Amino acid sequence: MKIETICRPAASAARIGLDVGEGLTCEVGAMIAMSEGLVVETSAHPRGAKGGFISGVKRMFAGENFFLNHFTARAPDQTLLIGPGLLGDIVHHRLTEGTLIVQGASWLASTDGVNVDASFQGVGRALLSGEGAFWVKCSGEGEILLSSFGAIYEIDVRDGYVVDTGHIVAFEDTLQFDMGKAGKSWIGSFLGGEGLVCKFRGHGRLYCQSHNPPGFGKLIGPKLRPR
Repeated sequence: MKIETICRPAASAARIGLDVGEGLTCEVGAMIAMSEGLVVETSAHPRGAKGGFISGVKRMFAGENFFLNHFTARAPDQTLLIGPGLLGDIVHHRLTEGTLIVQGASWLASTDGVNVDASFQGVGRALLSGEGAFWVKCSGEGEILLSSFGAIYEIDVRDGYVVDTGHIVAFEDTLQFDMGKAGKSWIGSFLGGEGLVCKFRGHGRLYCQSHNPPGFGKLIGPKLRPR
């Protein structure tokens, strides 16, 4: 399988080359175009994994769709073009061990060896972080495509790293984060417009997005005409 990211970082798409028997599981609606030798199947769970209805419901709580689309090549040299719903970036992550935790709506696609589930992070942390109560959890071994709003940048965390809430795309499960204030005092943090931040600790890879979808919605919402 060959994975190429094009048109980065403002309006990214991924071009995937598949040989006979190779497959990719994608978010519903991600397909832009494909070769005629690809077959599409839809189910509530990743191909070869168990869970069915329960897995689909858990993903919905994480901000993903209930159903998944599975693309399989029935002929050599097939091409699949996919893209995210929001204008933004796509990065390719190779999962060889451990688990990748992905914020809702940032999982775009993965190969057959990756199991896509959801994990509960707690209501309190969800309310404070600006993220959902559930995260998408990718485990197993294979290729993962992540999407964002704006550009994605990667950080190799060795001790600690601070991220403004709403800018997290994904992180390896070797990292943990706590909520805290951006400045020395709570008043200064909120007056400075930063407020709460996520303070990561440990060793692992962290993906962040340059723009914040909820923040963009608050900015543009008042300027839209009511229906």
